[in-house]
Amino acid sequence: MVRIRLRRQGLKRQPTYRIVVIDQRKARNGSYLEHIGHYNPRTQPATEIIAEDRALYWLSVGAQPSDAVRRLLAHTGTWARFERLRAGENIEDLVREAEATRPPLPSPKTNYPAPGDGESKIKAREAARLAAAEAES
Repeated sequence: MVRIRLRRQGLKRQPTYRIVVIDQRKARNGSYLEHIGHYNPRTQPATEIIAEDRALYWLSVGAQPSDAVRRLLAHTGTWARFERLRAGENIEDLVREAEATRPPLPSPKTNYPAPGDGESKIKAREAARLAAAEAES
């Protein structure tokens, strides 16, 4: 069975995820059929980018999303558009609608700054907090 699921990327304790179409029997980070988006939970707000046309295609041919991906699809509105596709609407109209309603990208700054060379996580967070306090005043 073909699944749409998350593939972990990034450093230790700094995850980002690719949304990929993959055979269910493959490993989490194994080879995949197609990369259709990405998800970064570390930005404020989380970055969720999905190629609507490819996601709708794979869903229409029977790919099953994982629970996490289904929540992302519902949050971005892709799942509602897929329901409308199954009801008989045209896929090109749905993709145009998705492009028109896509929100702007959030700031690439993350909630949890990466520690610099030789710094611990605690010191990096404290330095970020001090810098934010100085910027406010």
